Amino acid sequence: MKALEVRHSDDRDIEQIRQIYAEPAVYANTLQLPLPSAAAWTRKLGVLPDGAYSFVACDGGEVLGQLALLVEASPRRRHVANIGMGVKGDARRRGVGSALMAAAIDMAERWLAIRRIELSVYTDNKAAIGLYRKFGFVVDGTFREYAFRDGTYVDVHAMSRLAQQVRW
Repeated sequence: MKALEVRHSDDRDIEQIRQIYAEPAVYANTLQLPLPSAAAWTRKLGVLPDGAYSFVACDGGEVLGQLALLVEASPRRRHVANIGMGVKGDARRRGVGSALMAAAIDMAERWLAIRRIELSVYTDNKAAIGLYRKFGFVVDGTFREYAFRDGTYVDVHAMSRLAQQVRW
């Protein structure tokens, strides 16, 4: 694999993003439902609202992963953003998640004056937790029976990262 290209997603990426989140191993680790429709993803990514950013990591023309960065709208929480990410099953452990995280953190801290980045991750998703820890995220707490997944209630960790340096 040559160097990954990380860029903002656009209309040409929507179908490949939908296919990533349609993979059972991907949607099982998100709050997405199985079998996402093309129309739903077009609505979600076609025109992003203010404060929403969508990044993709590509190898050639193939989208290998997507990350959404959502800045809080409340005036008292505009220093906070939330992230969610999905990586194609056969692209895992190839640096896709790291490339997306690095791009999102750079955008958040250097250009959007974000001080705190938050995420939630299933407590059994050890690979993702390891990735987030690598980027300075810590577990703030655990929400018990937070989501219903594959017939059972599962816990999530609330994780966050405080900016190492915010440039004004």
